[in-house]
Amino acid sequence: MTGDQKSSGDIRLGLADRGFSGKILKLDTQVTGSSLSPEELEQRLVEMGFVEGARVEILHEGAIRRDPIAVRVANITIALRRSEAMAVIVE
Repeated sequence: MTGDQKSSGDIRLGLADRGFSGKILKLDTQVTGSSLSPEELEQRLVEMGFVEGARVEILHEGAIRRDPIAVRVANITIALRRSEAMAVIVE
């Protein structure tokens, strides 16, 4: 857990392992390592369904450095880079 996370149960989705299941608390696009601007990353994530309260599950992770990950958000499966998943705070 990093210092920018608020409670002991909150983690960044990009740090979670395959099989993780939880709920989205918020987006924090300021510290991700993504090549996208924080505003563009937030917009893309929201368009894909990464919104507060949505259920999320990591279904699969890539063979090389566990990237990308296959994530189910609500009833949609999406491939996402771990660097971009770092913007999603879950519990």
